[in-house]
Amino acid sequence: MVILTVVMLVASASATPPSLEAFLDTIPASEPFSQWLTESGEQYPVFDDMPSQASLPDPLLPIVDGKIEAVTTVEAWRKERARLLQVMHHWFLGTVPETPKNMQATLLSEKNTEQGREQEIELAFGPEHKARLWMKLLLPPGSGPFPVFMTQETHRSWAQIALQRGYIACIYAGADTRDDTDTFCEAWPDCDWSRLLRRGWAAGRCLDYLETVPEADTSRTALAGHSRNGKSSLMGGAVDERIAVIISSSSGVGGSMPSRYCGEHQMAEGIDHITRTFPEWFHPRWRFFAGNEHKLPFDLHQLICLTAPRPVLLSIAVNDPVEHTWAMQHSYLEAQKVFKLYGAEEHLRILWRQGGHETWPEVIEQYLDWCDLHFGRGAYVFPERFVYPWDWEAWRKNARTDFSSAEFQKPAAGDCEKNDLKEVVQHFMGEASPHVPVENTDYGIMKDNQLALLSRTNVAGGLERDQIVFGSYINGDIYLPKGSLEKQKKLPAVLYLPSFSTPKGYAAAYKRGGDIFNTLAQSGFAVFCYDPIGTGRRVEEAERFYDRFPKWSLLGKKVRDAQDALNAMVQLPYIDGNRIWVVGYESGALEAMHLAAVDERPAGYAFVCPPLPFYLDTDEAETGGVRRWAQERMLLPQLGLFIGREKEIPYDLDEIMRTIAPKPLVLLTPYYDRFASPEKVDIYYESLKRCYGSTDSPEHLVRMTPLKFNHFDESMQTLLLEALMPLVKK
Repeated sequence: MVILTVVMLVASASATPPSLEAFLDTIPASEPFSQWLTESGEQYPVFDDMPSQASLPDPLLPIVDGKIEAVTTVEAWRKERARLLQVMHHWFLGTVPETPKNMQATLLSEKNTEQGREQEIELAFGPEHKARLWMKLLLPPGSGPFPVFMTQETHRSWAQIALQRGYIACIYAGADTRDDTDTFCEAWPDCDWSRLLRRGWAAGRCLDYLETVPEADTSRTALAGHSRNGKSSLMGGAVDERIAVIISSSSGVGGSMPSRYCGEHQMAEGIDHITRTFPEWFHPRWRFFAGNEHKLPFDLHQLICLTAPRPVLLSIAVNDPVEHTWAMQHSYLEAQKVFKLYGAEEHLRILWRQGGHETWPEVIEQYLDWCDLHFGRGAYVFPERFVYPWDWEAWRKNARTDFSSAEFQKPAAGDCEKNDLKEVVQHFMGEASPHVPVENTDYGIMKDNQLALLSRTNVAGGLERDQIVFGSYINGDIYLPKGSLEKQKKLPAVLYLPSFSTPKGYAAAYKRGGDIFNTLAQSGFAVFCYDPIGTGRRVEEAERFYDRFPKWSLLGKKVRDAQDALNAMVQLPYIDGNRIWVVGYESGALEAMHLAAVDERPAGYAFVCPPLPFYLDTDEAETGGVRRWAQERMLLPQLGLFIGREKEIPYDLDEIMRTIAPKPLVLLTPYYDRFASPEKVDIYYESLKRCYGSTDSPEHLVRMTPLKFNHFDESMQTLLLEALMPLVKK
């Protein structure tokens, strides 16, 4: 396996807001954040002085004082671990006090049965014993010593399962249902710790007490939690190395999910949303990085690294809206580097669950299986599984790799001649599988339980939905103004190609306001939506794609599906086949560009936060370069053959955009898009202006550059409609 990390150590033209005022204008208001800024006097980070890392920071190649220091031994990692923990305390976690030495325990109640004992205890510790913590122990019959399973009060039912498995179950008041950790702030008012860090630290105080319980084998202690409690469990494991096993269940953003790969640009919960919705959970400084994730001096895969080499189970559901399966896989791959340094690769695993955010008894039994395995109590198997293609070197062995610039006649930059890129683009996307168009059907449409899992049960106000199955057995949803199905009036239509929302497919998992497909439909369009491969109902379809189609590409498959969607749209009686637009967002814009190269049917295009042309998207940029399409997402792995010589790629995205002329083309390019700085966008936009200026319809090229970062909220949707509607009505 070869995973390359590109780091910019020097200041460069950066797509980051230059001042606090400019930054605050890019995000929704947060009163707690504003109050903290006023009270603390915190200065806005000087982002241009900070290294840029678009990909996940390599835990074994940290940047220290502006230089990369390779970590090659466990001893070197222990030093790096201490430094990294302090970085995370500053920017993300907040600080903790020294471990208190004055703990007092009061037995509040005790019940004895033939099946075990129950004890309620209150701990008091810290200055003047102001800090208090309630805990409950469930003890099996006998003298032990028994392993310990710690969890938060929310998960008291989990404790029963642990007790059944022969564990001392420890439940403590570090959860929403019961939280004593506000008393910690009274005891240590100078600590600026976040709420979730306090809850994680509280587990260590329970362990302090358990070390005095003769029946407890505290060398075999596990800490487990779900959702926000999964976050605090990871934090607790990071700050207390006595905890032997950590189980982080659906911990999402702020837990095991790296912010660089799981954010608003993926229609997922990002730093902005979570710090605005739950401002106490993390240190306020983390909010500075909303939209500026590439400037973070850490990422949350490194929270997992801090727990190495202790066994860690990361549990995630395929369609959990608080998570992102692809981001989780990359978090795992990077964290595994530290576990491998210890020779402990088997100590880190992902447990993939079906469904959404929920858990059920068998899931918790598997959590106990993980504990038993590592406590020497059972021989359970946790295989390593990858839901997404990730091994570019393995792909290279089986795929066609002899592309060369001499193979095609590459048009000159700014050339406005109608170049036929269809053959070039199709050839580069790989050898497509055999295919013939099919008629739409209703066999296989999603049922209510599937719609509910993907949050599609309800249709937005004033709309109705039609469902079909098209192409290669793909479910298509069409959103229309209410009454359109009955009237059968021909409507202008939009084929919507979304970004990489793995849990919810074409819909946003976490969003500000409504989805774009609803906004467009409420404006009079028929909007055709479907889950791209690797997302929504089709997450696991990507897993073996390159085993099944070694000479094709995921992008080629996505373009094929988009063409099938166009075939389906022209069959629908309420869609005007001559007025079909394509709207693509982020990676959906990349897909839409390739669609434009191979299919002339769409009447116009709108690209929201489109990627840069390949020749501008190099390792010297802050974007991650073409590596993110080739090696990180494995969308178009052929691009990986041209790293460092991007100008030799047989075609480029600006060339495709020039061939769209004179059809309408709308570009919505936020000024602070970290994947496309305005200076780079200006370069290729000038060539587009020249081409459109040479046609009879120069007004068909529209660019809007709001002072926003890469996301698709209601303000961005409004701008898109302002640009789109005059062109559609023309």
